[in-house]
Amino acid sequence: MPETNLHPFQKLTPSLVMDAVESLGFRCDYRTFPLNSYENRVYQVGIEDDQPLIVKFYRPQRWSDGQIREEHQFCFELAEHELPVVAPWRDGARESLFHFADFRFSLYPRKGGHAPELDNLDNLLILGRLLGRIHRIGALRPFTERPRLDCQSFGRESAALIAERFMPPEYRANYQAITADLLDVVDALLVEVDARCIRTHGDCHVGNILWRDQAPHFVDFDDARMAPAVQDLWMMLSGDRPRQTAQLAELLEGYGEFNDFRPAELRLIEALRSLRMLHYSAWLARRWDDPAFPVHFPWFNTIRYWGEHILHLREQLAALNEPPLPMP
Repeated sequence: MPETNLHPFQKLTPSLVMDAVESLGFRCDYRTFPLNSYENRVYQVGIEDDQPLIVKFYRPQRWSDGQIREEHQFCFELAEHELPVVAPWRDGARESLFHFADFRFSLYPRKGGHAPELDNLDNLLILGRLLGRIHRIGALRPFTERPRLDCQSFGRESAALIAERFMPPEYRANYQAITADLLDVVDALLVEVDARCIRTHGDCHVGNILWRDQAPHFVDFDDARMAPAVQDLWMMLSGDRPRQTAQLAELLEGYGEFNDFRPAELRLIEALRSLRMLHYSAWLARRWDDPAFPVHFPWFNTIRYWGEHILHLREQLAALNEPPLPMP
């Protein structure tokens, strides 16, 4: 295959990965191990006479240099307040974003751990405390480079892309009707609640939390953006309504020890879940030319997938008309 037809990440050979790390003065020991990451490419790289490093190569044209540096600065700010986040490595000039062979990359210390057990309510209490502290700092100033979570970019643009290029013709009319109704309700809720947007992690699911030393550590702020505080809470809720109510009580008890939570934001949980569902399908669609995606998501863009997707959106429309979870 001619090199001009290669996806940019296909040029990331082990040799190039090690050359990028060594360009910063490290000596690699020839051990490179790819880690699970689809949006970017992430590797563990062995270092002579030292601990391995994690190197993250950013997807071209997704974020600007300013947006990446703003994410890094947020991590440094949290770390300076002794919050357990894994911040990038900085060189002597205090730079954390580096360039090599048309790629942008950053380095991180390797930290072990496992996903937290969210069925353990004590763990949710601890997570709530840390999120309260993170949001207290996140509210001090806004992002100026990174975007805001809104209905237009996450919802309407996602639905338009799917309807135009991916939705099977026999499903298109139903899809457009249900997404139009859904997004009208989401828009109305966002206006009605008028939530204050702060700097958030943005993608706070269990895969981005490492539990070690009997405490959680937050990683991968790649999706950090301005959003309502509840954006970092709702993904930790699962199960039926009574179970979610109990989980929410623990989260907010811990959160309230360090920060105030606006009860009105609970009305946004299903709205934010709806936007995430639409955005996730559009994310897969936008990345479908990346060879890694058809391999790891073979079920996407099948008749069965789209049928189930429309069904789930109908369920979300019904959920939006249900009362929100109660404030403890």
